[in-house]
Order: sequence, then structure tokens, then C-alpha cells
Amino acid sequence: MENGIKINLKYTGISNNDILKYSEKVKEIHNKLNKSIEKKQEFTGWITWPQLYDKKEYEKIKKIANKVQNDSEVFIVIGIGGSYLGARAVIEALTNKYKKENKVEVLYVGNNLNPNYINEIIDYVSDKEISLNVISKSGKTTESAIAFRIFRNLMENKYGVDGARKRIFITTTKRKGALYKIAMQEKYIKLSVPENIGGRYSVLTPVGLLPMAVTGINIDEIIKGAQSAQEKYNEENLKYNECYKYAVARNILYEREKNIEIFGTYEPKMFYFIEWWKQLFGESEGKNYSGIFPTGVTYTTDLHSLGQYIQEGRRNVFETILNIKNSESDIVLGYDEENLDELNYIAGKNLSYVNKKAMEGTIKAHVDGGVPNIIINVDYLNEKTIGQLIYFFEKACAISGSILGINPFDQPGVEKYKENMFKLLGKYE
Repeated sequence: MENGIKINLKYTGISNNDILKYSEKVKEIHNKLNKSIEKKQEFTGWITWPQLYDKKEYEKIKKIANKVQNDSEVFIVIGIGGSYLGARAVIEALTNKYKKENKVEVLYVGNNLNPNYINEIIDYVSDKEISLNVISKSGKTTESAIAFRIFRNLMENKYGVDGARKRIFITTTKRKGALYKIAMQEKYIKLSVPENIGGRYSVLTPVGLLPMAVTGINIDEIIKGAQSAQEKYNEENLKYNECYKYAVARNILYEREKNIEIFGTYEPKMFYFIEWWKQLFGESEGKNYSGIFPTGVTYTTDLHSLGQYIQEGRRNVFETILNIKNSESDIVLGYDEENLDELNYIAGKNLSYVNKKAMEGTIKAHVDGGVPNIIINVDYLNEKTIGQLIYFFEKACAISGSILGINPFDQPGVEKYKENMFKLLGKYE
């Protein structure tokens, strides 16, 4: 029986009274967010999306996924940032990449401009059956647009123009944009990105659901998890809302000059979930020369790289640890007569138990060293809890950014590097 997401603040130095001082402010933000959902320009459609998702599009996703599973060995996802990170986070968390029964392998391009990376993928898929999913609201994102041009040409050479059309799927806006025009002109099968949902909040839309479904992930359960989170975290009373408590706690720590948040987990399969989380909070809050800097670690691996700094470096950091209580599988450590490795003291114990003790020991060490720790507990890692976690962090990010006094749904700074790059490439000459 899953109890949902539980937040533990006892290692933060934050009292319940400290949290509840934000009650009126959070209630005001909560009501403002809910009122903004009907305005497309506010980009808050994700708030009610788990309950109000487009049912026709959802069935279309399943049909496309079934087709890809039947005729392809590799599914190439072209996108950057919110267009691919959410899907990759879920796929990496919930699939076993070493199992041969995974029918379709998912590869990701359009997330960088490195020719070596792209050429290696071209070589790898040259003798395989492939399908392609291009994800972009505008269709003009440089990395993704370049990758699409390259791989579209590859597919047309491989299957012919008509054959390629049956294997290229476009996820973009409903009625505008460069990618929409290409899809209409070439008669590609198209899925729609809701106009009132921004890229980094779009993982529960066709943007993320199609790649997930292709790998065999049960997207019904993903949506159910998000639906339960939507209902649970629509509580305006801060006292009863774990999601809002997390948003408030990180802002209290920020006020206490803890301006770097290290998001950590003891589950390596969550590496790309951390990457998604970093974009969600970094792109949402890093504005007006303020905001909490989001970074991430995977323990125990990073205890042997960043652990020293976290323990004894500058005291401007705090940690948020995602604790998945139960392991899907386990290993019992055996007894060795010679005991040359001196490990017999843990013989008979499960590896998951040892991992948990490493977590508990690390939390104590870091807290004693002046690093507050927020613990977020979930019972299991599965489709439902992933759906819950996605919505939990999206909602927390919206509340947290609003407490900071910034707009958590735009990203004006991202455009600066593009302007410079376009000038250097001669686009405006």
C-alpha cells in the first residue's frame, strides 16, 4: 500500500511555526495560480492537465506507440530541455536497459550540437529499423532543428520520402510554428503540445507520454499518479500540503543564505530525473539575479567526489534527498570463511539495508557539518509514484518561484546565447 509523498523537515532547523508563517502568502499564490489556468499566456494549463488531458490525443499516442513497437528497433527522440528530459527521466527510471525483451531502444538527439555524438548514432542505427519523434513548440530551436534536418535526410534515403513519412512523428503546437508547417506540408502524423503548457512542465502531455509508451511503460498509471497528486496538492491550507511545505522550506533556507540546493538520491536509475528537476527549477527560478541554484548528486557514488565539499566546503548549500523506501530487487551478502575483505560483519544483510544505512549516516554527517537536509520519502519507484513526483515538483516549483517574486513560467535569459550564436553564424547578415 503506497502512502504517497511524505516530506521530513526535522533535519533542516525549520520549525512548523516557521513554515506556517507563510500560510497567507501561499494561499494567495495558490488562488492566483488557479485563476490563471484559463489564460493561455500564463502557461499554467499543466495544473489541471492530469484530470483534463485530451482523451483523443491520448488514444492516438497509444496507437502510434503500438505501430513503432511493431516496425522499429530504435525510436529516435529529437528535442532539448523540456522536450526530452522528462521522458528520458521516466524511461531511465522505470526500464531495465539490459533486458532484451525491451522491444524498442530509445535514443536522444537534438540535445547538443556535437558532430561526434550525432555521427555515432547515425552509425549505430544504419542497419536498424527506426522511427523518429521530433518535439518542439516552435520548430526553430537550433539543436533540434539541425538534428531533424540530418535525420530526416537519413530516413528519406533509407525508406524513401513516402516510407519516411510513415515513420516520422511530430509533436508541436496545434496551429502555428515552423514544425507545424513542416508537418502539414509533409503530411506527418502529428501530436499536439498544449499552448498553455511550457516545455519544462510538459512531460505529462504527448511530449513525454509518446516516448514512454513506446518503451512499454504503463502511461495509464503515470496519469493516475499525477491525478492523485493534482487532487492532493490542490489544498490551499499550507498545514496539510506537503508539496507547498517543500516550496516554503527551500525559500526559508534561501533566506538563511543557503542558495544552492543539492538534489540527491541513492537510486542510480533516477539520474535523469535529477537532470529534469535541475532544468525545472533552474529555468523557472534563476531570474532577476536571484534564485536557488539547483544541482544534483547520485549517492553513494558522489560521496567519493563531491562528498568532501558538501561536508566541509562553503556553508551555502542544503540537500534535498529523495528516499525510495523499498527496493524492487535485492542481494543478500554472503559469509566468507577467510574474510580477507573484512565484510563478514554485514554477512546475511540485504544490500538495500546497507544502502539505507549509508544514507542515514550521510544525512547525520552532513547535518552535523552544517548542511540542512530535506527528506522526501516515497514507498516505491513505479509508474504511479513517478507521476506523483512529476506533479509534486512542478507544483512546488510554481509556488516556490512565486514566493521568490519571479515568473516561474518564462525563460528570457535562454534567448541571449541564441542571439549571439546567430550573429556569429551570420544569420542576420
